[in-house]
Amino acid sequence: MAARTKTTKDRPSYRCTECGWQTAKWLGRCPECQAWGTVEEYGAPAVRTTAPGRVTTSALPIGQVDVRQATARSTGVPELDRVLGGGLVPGAVVLLAGEPGVGKSTLLLDVAAKSASAEHRTLYVTGEESASQVRLRADRIHAVDDHLYLAAETDLAAVLGHLDAVKPSLLILDSVQTVASPEIDGAPGGMAQVREVAGALIRASKERGMSTLLVGHVTKDGAIAGPRLLEHLVDVVLHFEGDRHARLRLVRGVKNRYGATDEVGCFELHDEGIVGLADPSGLFLTRRDEPVPGTCLTVTLEGRRPLVAEVQALTVDSQIPSPRRTTSGLETSRVSMMLAVLEQRGRISALGKRDIYSATVGGVKLSEPAADLAIALALASAASDTPLPKNLVAIGEVGLAGEVRRVTGVQRRLAEAHRLGFTHALVPGDPGKIPAGMKVLEVADMGDALRVLPRSPRRDAPQDEERRR
Repeated sequence: MAARTKTTKDRPSYRCTECGWQTAKWLGRCPECQAWGTVEEYGAPAVRTTAPGRVTTSALPIGQVDVRQATARSTGVPELDRVLGGGLVPGAVVLLAGEPGVGKSTLLLDVAAKSASAEHRTLYVTGEESASQVRLRADRIHAVDDHLYLAAETDLAAVLGHLDAVKPSLLILDSVQTVASPEIDGAPGGMAQVREVAGALIRASKERGMSTLLVGHVTKDGAIAGPRLLEHLVDVVLHFEGDRHARLRLVRGVKNRYGATDEVGCFELHDEGIVGLADPSGLFLTRRDEPVPGTCLTVTLEGRRPLVAEVQALTVDSQIPSPRRTTSGLETSRVSMMLAVLEQRGRISALGKRDIYSATVGGVKLSEPAADLAIALALASAASDTPLPKNLVAIGEVGLAGEVRRVTGVQRRLAEAHRLGFTHALVPGDPGKIPAGMKVLEVADMGDALRVLPRSPRRDAPQDEERRR
């Protein structure tokens, strides 16, 4: 063991109690985590060397490693199993993050009840509510099981004690920011506390072969609160998304050591709990007997799952010098781009002086470029006050030159539209295999796409007359 040098022994050191950042002089604000008043003096640690120690398990050729120990077990919720890659692997640690009120606790309580059995006990630890409050929610969503154990704790040592007493196969902690260790300085939820709590539970999960689900808070920007190290330590990171005013909830995989990261689980939140949606496309459509101007359907890919969604647009005469541009569920920048393309390439000049409102149905958010063609057609249909043909879907990315570009997964998108009964589609060139009985029109630019709209006097009449001549 090497001894400390004289200069190191006599020199004072300072450390942030929140994130552990060290410095040689005192500062009022930590430059790492931006916390005030957390830098304190402490004794400089001795410089030590690590000697080789006893190994816990011998190294084996990779072909001789038993893979049966990593077999996934279903959570009882098929939509969550889809995102996890088949279920929960023994010893895996999953971090589920989402905004307050989105339904994280409701979903995990349902998972806790459905995965509990005589062979596999489940321990649900809550640090944000009392045990009676969780029991009321369990009665409401029918999540009461004899093999589901409940504890309300905020002390890390007490949580580890419950693990020794219950010996669960699944641990659910709601949330990791509410549990603290008395041996670590800092308030619960601080970076140092979150790192210590997560590290202790990860070690316990690996040693016991116990699956662990951790609930994490998010910041105002939507990022997971706490140190970035937390996302590196866990095996799976899931984001729970959804508008609190809509029924749809999405669980999106961000990191997954046991499966793909492009899977999405769809859920519907209602008064009696949360249920998985194997076929959520019906939430994003409005069934009508006759088509309405300003509406167009498209097929978006959420992960590898195709979803049929409806884009709606409305244009009215503006009463103010600067016309309004309002969007809901669509990116404002892409809608502005489609307006510019329609005005310059589609010769629709009436859009610049009108208030324009565009939205999606059911709370779905369309951010991929494949929805550009549907947005443009919905805006053109609203401007001309003429409906698009019935049972038509539009798929394609629109460039600033007015060209319609190819997108990924056209065959899967067309197959989903055909399954739901749509018979016509506008797609870029070379779409691949087309479902039997479906009429597909390949369009090269916005001029070709706008030909599906009947002529209307509300379009730019002088320019249309000049073009006819």
